[in-house]
Amino acid sequence: MLEVSDLRVAYGAVSALDGVSLSVQPGVTTAVLGANGAGKTSLLRAMTGMVKAKSGRVVWKGTELTRLASEEIVRRGVAHVPEGRGVIQDLTVEDNLRLGGLWRSDREDRRRALEEMYEFFPALKERRRRSAYTLSGGERQMLAVGRALMARPELLLLDEPSLGLAPIIVAQIMELVARLSADTGLTVLLVEQNARAALSISKRAVVLSLGKVVVEGAAADIAADEELRHHYLGF
Repeated sequence: MLEVSDLRVAYGAVSALDGVSLSVQPGVTTAVLGANGAGKTSLLRAMTGMVKAKSGRVVWKGTELTRLASEEIVRRGVAHVPEGRGVIQDLTVEDNLRLGGLWRSDREDRRRALEEMYEFFPALKERRRRSAYTLSGGERQMLAVGRALMARPELLLLDEPSLGLAPIIVAQIMELVARLSADTGLTVLLVEQNARAALSISKRAVVLSLGKVVVEGAAADIAADEELRHHYLGF
């Protein structure tokens, strides 16, 4: 479904991705792991047009994404939740959610999608009329994910959803990601610094180091490889 081939990204003279290749299977959660500076965020940004790749290809369902604008990539069924829970704090929870589906012309489908988000995230329904500023960190992360899902994507790119959250909230976020894939068949590419948590809910995993893929395989196999974990993942 998704193939990344020899992708290269640089910021000036600094190389962020140095020939990254990987594949993502449909309906599967794939974790992208590695230390700070490994290239994880740059990978997602290049895939969604937020940064321009120097070379390489990103092919999604037979269409090359690297030449498309970000909004066109969304229309092709790819949604990106960037690092930092970037909700619009001055807007209500509901207005933030509605923004995610504005480009869709079917108003009735947008209404259904909104109700589905409230079923999936009951805490957001309770706070639908409140400003996003009043939400906790975990609730803001739920809102960011819900807004992305309003576009009805087939591929969801999640960048560090657990960053800065308490351990109990991290567990809830990881359970949420697992449910997304299990309940909807959504394909998820999960960039995560918390490698232990990410591996626990993923079927496949890719480990990056200094902009290169060092291993790609079953998440369970990578979790069981003590030497690899100690060297690249820090646990």
